[in-house]
Amino acid sequence: MFTRALAGCVIGGLCLIAASQIELDERKSPGESMQIGIDAKPSGIPTREMGIQSERIVTGLSRPVYVGHAPDDESRLFIIEARSGSTGRIRIYDLENETLLSTPYLSISSVSTSSEQGLLGMAFHPDFYNGSPYIYVNYTDSGGDTIIRRYTATGNNPDSNTANSSSGTTLLDINQPYSNHNGGWLDFGTDGYLYIGMGDGGGAGDTSNSAQNLNSLLGKMLRIDVDSGSPYSIPAGNPFNDEIWSYGLRNPWGCSFDSLTGDLWMGDVGQYSWEEIDCELVGAEGGRNYGWRCWEGDHTFNTSGCPSASTMTFPVFEYSHSGGRCSITGGLVYRGQDIPWMEGYYIYGDYCTGDQYVFSYDPGSDNVSGFQEVTDELRSGINGGTVGSIARYGQDARGELYICDLGGEVYRIIANEPPAPTGACCWLESCYLVEESNCNNVGGDYNGDFSNCAGIDCTEIPCPADCDSSGSIGVNDLLAIIADWGTSGGCDPVDDGVTNVNDLLYIIGEWGNLCE
Repeated sequence: MFTRALAGCVIGGLCLIAASQIELDERKSPGESMQIGIDAKPSGIPTREMGIQSERIVTGLSRPVYVGHAPDDESRLFIIEARSGSTGRIRIYDLENETLLSTPYLSISSVSTSSEQGLLGMAFHPDFYNGSPYIYVNYTDSGGDTIIRRYTATGNNPDSNTANSSSGTTLLDINQPYSNHNGGWLDFGTDGYLYIGMGDGGGAGDTSNSAQNLNSLLGKMLRIDVDSGSPYSIPAGNPFNDEIWSYGLRNPWGCSFDSLTGDLWMGDVGQYSWEEIDCELVGAEGGRNYGWRCWEGDHTFNTSGCPSASTMTFPVFEYSHSGGRCSITGGLVYRGQDIPWMEGYYIYGDYCTGDQYVFSYDPGSDNVSGFQEVTDELRSGINGGTVGSIARYGQDARGELYICDLGGEVYRIIANEPPAPTGACCWLESCYLVEESNCNNVGGDYNGDFSNCAGIDCTEIPCPADCDSSGSIGVNDLLAIIADWGTSGGCDPVDDGVTNVNDLLYIIGEWGNLCE
């Protein structure tokens, strides 16, 4: 039965973590980021079976770009369809009944329909179940502008399966010069403020230098206070006395907060050569410059008129466009319960290839470790479908992971126990490599896990009743059974771990036989 967890426990855990948070200056020199090429395989976790797989839970959607949950709500998933015609929709997947509800939670008409546009993101107020049943959405309107808008659950009831479509209040209306690089992500940080990822406005190369221009909201991470002001106010800690929290971003549409630590992870799409992942630790000051258009990842792009590299924050991880990769889909840090080895690992994918990877990041040493590709494990859903165009990662209230495929499907990442080991099995004087249970089922002689048939002569029939190795079953074998009675490690013809009456009866049954 799915229930909402006690919010007090979650809040208490976050308080303990915040009290022990490591102080770290994230600014690093160019070239210090973890890099991968197509064949790089740093060690850190076993390369044997990863123990995960994907399971398709929904199909037939129209451009799904978000999957997530209301605070502590373990009964529902919310899925965004970016656009069907000119309408963007939020749908509900019932986790208890494993069904997609037919009635949309919210429909937004007249969204733009070009390129990357549409209904792109949503966030629930942190007190959604405690007096503030508000939903915040990020979409591009019919003119292509980014709209941040607030809606209220129907009847002010957070358990309602619809939002009041007439309750909309616009918070921000930001002009977009092109139809791509809209960003689209938004969510609440542990500080209670709403963070909004804005792309640089599109085109190529940020020719308007919007990401470095502090008079523009494009190419920025914004932070606003939705609990004061009308319709919002600027938090006191914002570094530039406006909505801007950080800048120098190209298209941060795959972002997330670590649900345990509160750290902000940003997958920022590159231009021609490099994709990057940035991590901003909880409690860090605002005002960080993440480099674009001066730098693409750790590499110079167009440094004309740019500040010194020493003033910039470089990624914790980057990868090149080799092997057909071209656009990062930023993910999140796993904090679920069902896949223990993944605890604390960050997952991300590449939109163009469908490749997926995980790694662990240690903020104390500022090092990435445990990098591993998990594409093969997750590519094919166990009940159909193929993960290809990865549009977004999400999680449910238990911390389990999901993948949105832009082709119309949502997949859940689940544990997959490694296959049972095989070994050499002698049966009917022949040797076979099978699992132990299969060998035992046919009465074969199993030679141990990972053993092979080389050097094993299955024509040598064992003679377990010949305790004295005389070649025949007789009185000396009976005396050996009596001498070893009740012990383990002695003569044990039936191989049940102890010498007892079963072995005595076996000896009697084999009495007088010769071993060949």
